[in-house]
Amino acid sequence: MDGNKDEANRCTELAERCVREKRFDEAVKFLKKAQRLFPTKKAEDLLATVTLMSKQQSAKVEPEAEVRKRHGNASKSNGAQTQASAADYTDEQMEHIKRINKCKDYYEILAVSKDATDSDVKKAYRKLALHLHPDKNRAPGANEAFKAVGNAAKILMDPEKRKQYDLYGSEEERLSTTRHSHSHYNYSRGGFEADVTAEELFNMFFGGFPQQEFYVRRGGGRWMRQNEAQHQHTHSQQQANTYTTFLQMLPVLLLIILTMMSSFFMSDPIYSLHQSSKYSIQRTTQNLKVPYFVKDNFHTEYDGNLKRLEELVEKEYMTFLQHSCFRERNYKENMIWRARSLGDHDKIQKARNIDMPSCRQYQGMQA
Repeated sequence: MDGNKDEANRCTELAERCVREKRFDEAVKFLKKAQRLFPTKKAEDLLATVTLMSKQQSAKVEPEAEVRKRHGNASKSNGAQTQASAADYTDEQMEHIKRINKCKDYYEILAVSKDATDSDVKKAYRKLALHLHPDKNRAPGANEAFKAVGNAAKILMDPEKRKQYDLYGSEEERLSTTRHSHSHYNYSRGGFEADVTAEELFNMFFGGFPQQEFYVRRGGGRWMRQNEAQHQHTHSQQQANTYTTFLQMLPVLLLIILTMMSSFFMSDPIYSLHQSSKYSIQRTTQNLKVPYFVKDNFHTEYDGNLKRLEELVEKEYMTFLQHSCFRERNYKENMIWRARSLGDHDKIQKARNIDMPSCRQYQGMQA
């Protein structure tokens, strides 16, 4: 089942890529396959949206010659305008714009009820945004309607802003109270203005339409190209990320500094179980006869209890033997298991005869 889920997710990702490239028929195929493998709400919603886009794309456009023939008796100026209108937008697209222009609140714009869930709002936005995006709808007023839909969706998908919007029911109340709220009142639209533009919101859902230049408004009322605004936003994000990364790394840097400082105050161990240039003098404990090594100046530097030191040596040595014995036993058992899996009796016998010197020495010192 997990394999089906992974394949379904991969098909959904391919479908999203096809949507961005306007290959809607291929996107529908991938989404249907994803639903067969592992049904999800995301794929279901996207399938409904892309199916609508595919139908619009495959709809037959009336040839320009037919338009001229139909309106041949009209004047040249009126005929040119009619042809341009027929080629640029449809009656259905114009109806969406007219309906939105008559709306008085955000719920009416998106055609959802006041108790609509976040999923209902998103579904309504997807449907309307695809009808009204300036790249697909050339009708007069499409851009304003597109912004209104994006503004409505942004407010209703934000729990805090939606709560404020629901509280300030009448226009008079909103005019008097929203001056002190975080979101400011948009007099031209009769509602709250979202923190992001309609185009930015559209890109969050669909990845945007390529090769289309948009202008967005930033602080101080200045308008700039969207790619320029995105560049500034990315630069600000990078600076914030750098500062956040530094704060996250600060405890690690402090730990490294403290470790380096503490190394200056730590003295070398009194003994070592292994001989080296620093620990070159060999000694043997009185009880278990464990060999250990000390420095040349051991007799002058160490003034502690020798018996207690040797107990520490023996305890460390026994721990070392115990760990070595565990590794030897584990290795022997693995070799026996491999030989048995191969059914090779000679290898089984050879594995059973593997010597374990650390285990033997550990058991002998415990006796």
